[in-house]
Amino acid sequence: MTITKRSPGRLIDALSGLLAAGSALATAELAAAWINPQAAPLIAVGGAVIDAVPRPLKELAVSVFGTADKPLLLGGMAVVLAAFAAGIGVLARRNWTVGWLGIAALSLLGAAAALARPDSALLDALPAALGGFVAMGVLQALLAVSRPRLAPTPDAPVAATSEEAEASEPATSELPQQPSAAETFNRRGFVALASTAAALSAAGGVTGRWLAASSGGTAASQAAVRLPRPASPAAAVPDGADLEIAGLAPFFSANEDFYRIDTALATPRIDATTWRLRIHGRGVNERTYTYADLLAREDIVERDVTLACVSNPVGGDYVDNARWIGIPLEALLREAGIRPPREGGPADQLVSRSSDGMTIGTPVDDVMDGRDAMLALGMNGKPLPVEHGFPVRMVVPGLYGYVSACKWLVEMELTTFDAFDAYWVPRGWAAQAPIKTQSRIDTPRQGDSVSLDSGTTVPIAGVAWAQNVGIDRVEVSVDGGPWQQARLAAEDTADTWRQWVFDWPAEPGSHELRVRATDRSGQTQTADTAPPAPDGATGYHTVNVTVT
Repeated sequence: MTITKRSPGRLIDALSGLLAAGSALATAELAAAWINPQAAPLIAVGGAVIDAVPRPLKELAVSVFGTADKPLLLGGMAVVLAAFAAGIGVLARRNWTVGWLGIAALSLLGAAAALARPDSALLDALPAALGGFVAMGVLQALLAVSRPRLAPTPDAPVAATSEEAEASEPATSELPQQPSAAETFNRRGFVALASTAAALSAAGGVTGRWLAASSGGTAASQAAVRLPRPASPAAAVPDGADLEIAGLAPFFSANEDFYRIDTALATPRIDATTWRLRIHGRGVNERTYTYADLLAREDIVERDVTLACVSNPVGGDYVDNARWIGIPLEALLREAGIRPPREGGPADQLVSRSSDGMTIGTPVDDVMDGRDAMLALGMNGKPLPVEHGFPVRMVVPGLYGYVSACKWLVEMELTTFDAFDAYWVPRGWAAQAPIKTQSRIDTPRQGDSVSLDSGTTVPIAGVAWAQNVGIDRVEVSVDGGPWQQARLAAEDTADTWRQWVFDWPAEPGSHELRVRATDRSGQTQTADTAPPAPDGATGYHTVNVTVT
């Protein structure tokens, strides 16, 4: 007699693996929210990937994807994890040991990545371990409920009772056959269990992310901050500093629009009431400051400073301007007995450390040469946004962010460039990187079609910057012709970008526009084209437009 088989198939097994992985991630997110949000497996592994990515690949990711590089990385990791989890589900059906080993391998990877972070503790391995245990239980339960079971077919004969068997004629050739059976898939049980697992995973993941975002009292401590009145307020922005031309970047960049380039996949959340800043190292009388200590100081300053990222390509958007409130960094360092090298100090590098372990190295001479280097507490009249370093970050005019602008600051160590390489240096970036004089065309943009009314000109406008030096001149060239001087907006300070405009008597047709700037030291930006690495891009920003 033929036995009919109806197996749930590999699709169900793969789905079981996916649901087990989802349960693991949700459990790990919940655990990490209480232990350390950076220890969540996806975040920890993603951080390890960022650390290991070669410089050219990082440059490519930033240039192609911009600030969307982190979500894309996490999405790509999720796809890889999903494929791996589906495979584990299929293999576990045939051999549970293989499935167990696969889950264990993923758990070990997550735990190892969490422990490899600079700020890690032994407990950071727990989220990945708990997630692994939950994944094993969920996968085993799903495979058990979806395993085919034997059930009699409708036409199978009913076994005779012992009395009936004794009364029957003994004919071995006519003994009843083994009851026919079909392997049936417990669809209802699987759907119920799978739905429960999916719902709990979704709820757990969302809750974990919410707890991580609200952990540490960050929101409450930030809401309670009342920025003090600065002892040295910024001067009023002069009339004419903002040309207010359509398409031109505003003089001050809104906090929500300010560029953000960092390696943090999960934004550090710090309770300002428990935050501490430690200053130590060579030639230092070690000091520790609380957030309240900084707010209560009498030397708080307010300054307008433009920040620029070294990853910014020529004409790029990774440069913005804001009004900052903070503590003069030089004053803080001198309180700890620190002297710059030019005064005989033993340390030439200030290594600032973020709460997530990021290290940034800054020349001590630069932060103690009289420029408005500060520990910023506020940005555009508000406490620092979490994404931009709350509660405290560094701001140093004239230096690219990767050698000066440490966010989520918790420690400053005085050492030397010979003794220590900060995070980016082993990855191929220069140890010291002053910002290069640059200019950008904001309007018209690349590929624009400009309509020219009879007898009018077309405004070519943009921004130029040379922090700590100041912009002296901006010039525009059309179709490779002579350089013509643009009109500069009023200058706020030498540490801020400067708007400019050139009234172009355009003619119909296709045109190439170029811009260059000259700073107050007399240095004109070079025409030589160079990529951002290792110490900042160079070249003229060029756009092609059509005039109709």
